[in-house]
Amino acid sequence: MRTYPARWLIVASALLVATAQAAPARKGKAKPPARKPAATAKAATAAAVAPLAPVRAVEGITEYRLPNGLQVLLAQDDAKPTTTVNLTYRVGSRHENYGETGMAHLLEHLLFKGSPKYPKAWSEFTKRGLRANGSTWLDRTNYFASFTANEDNLRWYLAWQADAMVNSFIAKRDLDTEMTVVRNEMEMGENNPSRILFEKTLATMYQWHNYGKDTIGARADVENVDIQRLQAFYRQYYQPDNATLIVSGKFDPAKVLAWVQAEFGKLPAPRRKLPTLYTIDPVQDGERAITLRRQGGVPLLFAGYHVPPGAHPDTAAVELLGLVMSDVPAGRLHKRLVDGQLAASVFSWNATLADPGFALYGAQLAPGQDADKAREAMLATLESLAAQPVTEEEVARAKAKWLKEWELRFSDPETVGVALSETVAQGDWRLFFLLRDRVKAATAADLNRVAQAHLLRDNRTLATYVPTEKPTRAPRPQQVDPAAQLKDFRPVETVAKAEAFDATPANIEARTQRFELAPGLKVSLLPKGTRGDVVQAQLVLRLGDADSLKGLATVGDMLPGMLDKGTARLSRQQLQDRMTALKADIQLGGSAEQLSVTLMTTRDHLPAVIELVGQMLREPSLPAEGLEEVRRQTLSSIEQARKEPEAIVDDALDRHGNPYPAGDVRHARTFDELAAEVAGVTVEQLKAFHQRFVGVRQAQFAAVGAMDAAAVRAALDKAFAGWSQPATFQRVPRPLVALAPARLSFETPDKQNATLVVRQPLAIKELDPDQAPLMVANFAFGSGGNSRLWKRIRETEGLSYDVRSGVMWSPIDVHSTWQASAIFAPSNRTKVEKAFREEADRALKQGFTADEIAQAKTGLLNYRRLQRAQDAALAGGLAHNDYLGRRFTVAQQLDDAIAAVTPEQASAAWRKYIDPDRFVSAVAGDFKGQ
Repeated sequence: MRTYPARWLIVASALLVATAQAAPARKGKAKPPARKPAATAKAATAAAVAPLAPVRAVEGITEYRLPNGLQVLLAQDDAKPTTTVNLTYRVGSRHENYGETGMAHLLEHLLFKGSPKYPKAWSEFTKRGLRANGSTWLDRTNYFASFTANEDNLRWYLAWQADAMVNSFIAKRDLDTEMTVVRNEMEMGENNPSRILFEKTLATMYQWHNYGKDTIGARADVENVDIQRLQAFYRQYYQPDNATLIVSGKFDPAKVLAWVQAEFGKLPAPRRKLPTLYTIDPVQDGERAITLRRQGGVPLLFAGYHVPPGAHPDTAAVELLGLVMSDVPAGRLHKRLVDGQLAASVFSWNATLADPGFALYGAQLAPGQDADKAREAMLATLESLAAQPVTEEEVARAKAKWLKEWELRFSDPETVGVALSETVAQGDWRLFFLLRDRVKAATAADLNRVAQAHLLRDNRTLATYVPTEKPTRAPRPQQVDPAAQLKDFRPVETVAKAEAFDATPANIEARTQRFELAPGLKVSLLPKGTRGDVVQAQLVLRLGDADSLKGLATVGDMLPGMLDKGTARLSRQQLQDRMTALKADIQLGGSAEQLSVTLMTTRDHLPAVIELVGQMLREPSLPAEGLEEVRRQTLSSIEQARKEPEAIVDDALDRHGNPYPAGDVRHARTFDELAAEVAGVTVEQLKAFHQRFVGVRQAQFAAVGAMDAAAVRAALDKAFAGWSQPATFQRVPRPLVALAPARLSFETPDKQNATLVVRQPLAIKELDPDQAPLMVANFAFGSGGNSRLWKRIRETEGLSYDVRSGVMWSPIDVHSTWQASAIFAPSNRTKVEKAFREEADRALKQGFTADEIAQAKTGLLNYRRLQRAQDAALAGGLAHNDYLGRRFTVAQQLDDAIAAVTPEQASAAWRKYIDPDRFVSAVAGDFKGQ
């Protein structure tokens, strides 16, 4: 899949969508591409058995180097029982030659098609419960997997990675099969105007450098790729001396080093010499522009500026400038555009790359806002720092927030290994820490100097080139030697190890402390050691009943977005600054029926964060300007959804057969109804809703991680004790409603990716005797890389990039929903629908085999174990169980029931509940009347 660094996805989630799965394993056998002679395997094996001495160690990460050139980074952390393995190759779209665009990404897909030794790697991932994938970016390609700590899985995955490095098929027939899948991934991106605007922005910024070429590649190059050139590309770059293996989480370092030596050490050192890449774009000498016109979506504005490479000392200032400009609510762009009602939202992103990169700023407009006025204000704000310099206060706030995010990322062993891929690609993994130190040392003078050097009209890509009598030039781009930058770098002391926690239901139950605070707050605390003393928590407040909530669905939907806009004692900025000081990530969400708060902080700060959340919930200021901001953002989202196939299909299926009248919280609203209700919400309504419904008479709080349980209890008592709402809570029932079978079709012009969704309501709920058999049957049918839908529609016929099925389980009402979905090129609609129906009919007629059920049970159980190892999910599960009056022992009971399912039971459950003649399906795409 194509990926973008985390900050881009976080700050611009409304603008870009970049989620996908890599290619599954192939069927059949083929010979891997022959490699040129290298150092003998015998010599390599002899060298590999020699003990490895550490090359260097930085803050808990130790580097080793195999004789064949493989770099190994070990980041042991027993804080949670998971292991993440990440193998990064220093090859991305930057390394592609003329006619080879998309080759690095295509190779990523084909690596999962297997080798003679591992012909069905993807199926094995599913069976073992590995959360595995691969990604391609401008400077690197990486393959990674996270799983519950297990030495057998770890050794197997290391062995597969070593074998895949040199023995993958990279066969013509796999290329032919996967071609439609890759094209479907292209089409998925083509549906997103912001995604294409981003692609064209970079293409306009870079005239010569390959950063101007999208990692997905040109369609002509991908469709006409020569298999021999692809194999040569593989042989050249997929070698041990061009790779970094990163193992993080819970593992035995001595055993891992021995396994790495055994599996990777036997690979010969290559004799070929990697080419030196020397292309750098010249200084840009005038503003540039690109205009994209397509149907659907909302107005967007991007402004891109060339900046130094990621290893350059000025990168820290560029990073902080992004926060100074786009942070909410203090950012200059946010104040000028969002508060000024010129845009719905703003964002920024600095791409830290091996060669000179880019800083991107943007704004998303709501319907009716003037793009010309927004553009003028955005550019005036960005390019005015000479007259209005950055202040020390702005720098301090930006540094605090940037460092908070860095610390939270570094504290998670599942993310730190993958995060290091970016600095490996920049030239040295230690740049991850050097950038942090440079951010700490940055001053307002640094930011102003860098802004005045790079945030220039003539260095900007937004408008058409205009000849200028006296152009202003940015500094000439130049490469940076990471070794020289690191000569004075001194790492901090090694991070202390955390507790090894066994996330079994029995241990979870044994370690959990429970109590209740008046008038009705149920609390579950699971204290345990974590890396960086991080703790995750969730608070859920249950609200109202079906009668009292009539006509208030949209008011309740909008309230969570207003609770971070300030309190009776703190302004919006003071509230945000307080969160930063407490290293707290607080997210609010929910609906008219419940209000949820998820938070992440550290042990010492958790009591203060709880008190702050209490203030936010009990004393929100609910300002009028905040409501207008939320209103504009919501209307912008509604307008964008009107033309999107996925949103249109979901809307149609939600409304099909919905028996509830307008005003009922269960009523499925149209886009027009939503827009009208959002436009009519008032501050008075929000205040009245908050006063009437919000309280802890029926609420649950759960925390997992490093904490002082007594201090947490005291903080909860101080924040919430005695807080009761006037309106009582009574769960809104959603009984099973019989739906007439239907096939709905919608035309979405100019959308090159189509969507199919199939639903069927089921008379079953959680913990019913048939739950385990139906879960296993569905896993075999449509979940994971070894399911029938995946193997037929994605692998064999290559029609879809993403096809799946699942059950949305109801915990109380005897009303769950089975759903299947697929995305595809509109021209393949008939083939996709035919293949889907044939597989559904075959499952009814033939049932499932013993081998299918055995693999489904193994994969499903491993996924459940992995989920319990995630602290945030565990906190949510504890709170949910408290609401339902359950204990975590039910998870073990369900695991045991899943393990005992027979093929006959799974097949019988499938036939009992799944009936193709009762399906309600909807499809949307640019079918051009076909």
